[in-house]
Amino acid sequence: MKYSSILLLTLGLSAGQAFAGNTEAGVGGALGGVLGAVVGQQVGGNTGATIGAGVGGAAGGMVGADRRSRTEAAIGGALGGAGGNAIGRSVGGTNGGLIGAALGGGAGAALGNNYGDDGHRDDRRGYRDDRHYYRDDRHYHKHHKHKGKHKGWHHGHRH
Repeated sequence: MKYSSILLLTLGLSAGQAFAGNTEAGVGGALGGVLGAVVGQQVGGNTGATIGAGVGGAAGGMVGADRRSRTEAAIGGALGGAGGNAIGRSVGGTNGGLIGAALGGGAGAALGNNYGDDGHRDDRRGYRDDRHYYRDDRHYHKHHKHKGKHKGWHHGHRH
């Protein structure tokens, strides 16, 4: 059992980094997926392990993700952890489920974090492009002096 936990940790660390290049979200999703699967297995059997891997992968991915992409990392960690646990358990039993939860949770959280970063980067770029367009658009309007008096409350009162 000592060697399998070392193997799980190593696979979890490499999964997040290999898939998306973001170590923190990948490690969080992998560790959360494994811990959730272990606790869920003790509480509710195979179904509890799958649910626990999903919840743990979501929580771990969200903790390790960037501030602007926590939702995407949580969704990726949850889907990856639960799916990895289910597939790994059908292929390799309980240990296979733990390895699958580590790989799936880590990869899903890292990919979700990366996807969220790309989306926010595009949003910011679009905002800047729009602002630049409106700023350029204002240069084409000529400024005309207003002829006549302005009608307003501050022009009609004398103190």
